[in-house]
Amino acid sequence: MIRNLRHFNVKNKRVLVRADFNVPLDKKGNILDDFRIKQTLPTIEYLLKKGAKLILMSHLGKPEGKVVESLKLTPVQEKLKEYLGLPIAKTDDCVGKKTEDRVLGMEPGEILLLENLRFYKEEEESANAENFAKKLAKLGQIYINDAFGACHRPHASIVGVPKYLPSGTGLLLEKEIKILSQVLKRPWRPLVAIIGGAKISSKIKVIEKFLERADHLLLAGKIANAVLSTKGILLGKPISEPEVVKKVEKIDLTCSKLHLPVDVLVSLADLETGLKEGYFRQAGPGQVRRDEAAYDIGPETVRIFSKIIKTAKMIFWSGPSGMFEEQKFEKGTKEIAQSIARNHLAFKIAGGGDTALALNKFGLIDKFDHISTGGGAMLSFLGGEKLPGLKALEK
Repeated sequence: MIRNLRHFNVKNKRVLVRADFNVPLDKKGNILDDFRIKQTLPTIEYLLKKGAKLILMSHLGKPEGKVVESLKLTPVQEKLKEYLGLPIAKTDDCVGKKTEDRVLGMEPGEILLLENLRFYKEEEESANAENFAKKLAKLGQIYINDAFGACHRPHASIVGVPKYLPSGTGLLLEKEIKILSQVLKRPWRPLVAIIGGAKISSKIKVIEKFLERADHLLLAGKIANAVLSTKGILLGKPISEPEVVKKVEKIDLTCSKLHLPVDVLVSLADLETGLKEGYFRQAGPGQVRRDEAAYDIGPETVRIFSKIIKTAKMIFWSGPSGMFEEQKFEKGTKEIAQSIARNHLAFKIAGGGDTALALNKFGLIDKFDHISTGGGAMLSFLGGEKLPGLKALEK
């Protein structure tokens, strides 16, 4: 059993909340997308209303155990002030006597944000992780995990702290578990899953799971290219991981619920290093030349996929269908997103950083019923893995 924050009497208690404020920043340190911060607000507001002394902790970026000025949580502090309309104090460290003294002097209703957890290598590394977890645990009397996006990581603040404090989920983590569990166990049917993007190694388990559970599985983007390439249909770079190749080879292309692109938009293979101006064309997957690569699904694939999407009662989407950042190759992702948005009868779920970026770009993010705050965590959960962060909360 996993408890949630409602199970605890938090009045006058120091509540240590592991949030996921790992938001994208521009070169000037401005937050590009504050979606994860917004999604944590209900937990913060609930605990404040109940009279807690609220201590927030999170990581930001990849400082690799060093203090990096551009990765301090000051922009998060300012954004929290803006949304909550309350003073938010921030420490210069996340552990140590100075931080402990500051925490012990807190009053009910006060909010304190700790500095970036990943300024300590012990947060991510197993060496001394237990001691680091103990130092964090000393700051609180109750631990609440609301960082779904980090639950697939066995880090000190995720799996270590719950060993030393009464622990439970926040409202966001509880919501993520509930909705994603329904996709796996009690989906509304027909369930249509759309998997795109680039990282086939992180998505192969989800593909296998949806081949069992979904009514239709639509593959697009580099994921589809990798499957077609492995099967000898589309020329392209081979998958580098041998264990992934073996799993892809087992996929039955004649399975009636599996749908792959029937046409693609292609350009020269090294688009990342310079696109030949004006060069792109539509082709069948088997007609792509060795000096070309597929960068989007074609119009016939969009038509077929959209027809399937129209029949769905539940839709799960993770990963764009092509290089949507380039105008020439945005149409597939845009039209798939629009097709999903037009299905007003379906419960619509999306997840992953690139998917959220695409939905923001096309102004469709509010057309979805749930946008998951986790990319890797969401895929691991739907792939049937036991997330370390959730296992640590079990009683």
